[in-house]
Amino acid sequence: MSGGVDSSIAAALMVEDGFDCIGVTMKLYGGEASGGESSCCSLSDVEDARSVAYKLGMKYYVFNFTEGFDECVIRRFIDAYERGVTPNPCIDCNRYMKFAQLYRRAQELGRGVIVTGHYARTEYDAASGRWLLKKAKNLEKDQSYVLYFLSQEQLAHTRFPLGSFASKEEVRALAARYGFVNAAKRDSQDICFVPDRDYAGFIERRTGRSYPHGDFVDTEGRVLGEHKGMIRYTVGQRKGLGLALPAPMYVCRKDTENNRVVLCGGEGLFTRELIASDFNWSAFETPPRELRACAKARYSAKEAPALVSPLEDGRVSVVFDQPQRALTEGQAVVLYDGDAVLGGGTITEVRRGV
Repeated sequence: MSGGVDSSIAAALMVEDGFDCIGVTMKLYGGEASGGESSCCSLSDVEDARSVAYKLGMKYYVFNFTEGFDECVIRRFIDAYERGVTPNPCIDCNRYMKFAQLYRRAQELGRGVIVTGHYARTEYDAASGRWLLKKAKNLEKDQSYVLYFLSQEQLAHTRFPLGSFASKEEVRALAARYGFVNAAKRDSQDICFVPDRDYAGFIERRTGRSYPHGDFVDTEGRVLGEHKGMIRYTVGQRKGLGLALPAPMYVCRKDTENNRVVLCGGEGLFTRELIASDFNWSAFETPPRELRACAKARYSAKEAPALVSPLEDGRVSVVFDQPQRALTEGQAVVLYDGDAVLGGGTITEVRRGV
């Protein structure tokens, strides 16, 4: 229970269905966030969650998982930027904290199901004998992309009550009828430990390191100016480069070996092929040698048709029918068949110019 309206309604619906529930808030971030207080697990969030649990007659606990969060989320976030890739810490938080450490704690407490306020659905497919992860009915809020990693065991012991709601307004209206204090509470939009979105500043303060300046170059290697440290730039970025250029240019890749940020025109951002690793196949025990699917290569991207080929070493090749903008190492690619997640993994290579 984050203290927000979504997890509160998820709890209320489970209690209403007759489940014996306990409420849990995970204290994840103990440090000072840039720009002030972290946007998660604050004292006010804890009090809001406690108020809802009390109203529902649930026991309520705060579990201190700050050490695990630092190791599994923050350190991975910093390491990714230092290696020149762009991470998705929300996926890591879900993967390693909510559905790993919290799941283990639930087992220790003799609890059989984890319930969260994510907008997604689970469904048992009798034909295949597998649990499926599916999109929420509210496609604008759908979060299946950040849950692609869920194993069969995790899917079997997870419930997403909000997956069947058609709109966020319905959720807030129900919270108001329950009399919850957070019925109109604003949704959190930022990475919880960097609420001001100054990722580079956070990394510099956290590591105590300064990152060397280097060259901006074009795709032919011509020097265009000086960058202020590679951690400050992501693929697709145009603003904030600090360059006076005759035409708009974008970050298309980062040459970590030579500490250079490569810029290109808008057309240079488009490519068709990527390779993904650490792949989790939700819908298959063994995937077919080749399949057609719709692939989504970042949370805000639209799905696009692609040819998918599992490789012998466990990696997966995804070739889009049409070139896609700013495919980025470190982000997730998730495959869909209609509203069902087929699987997903981390983009580890983008085949430039393909």
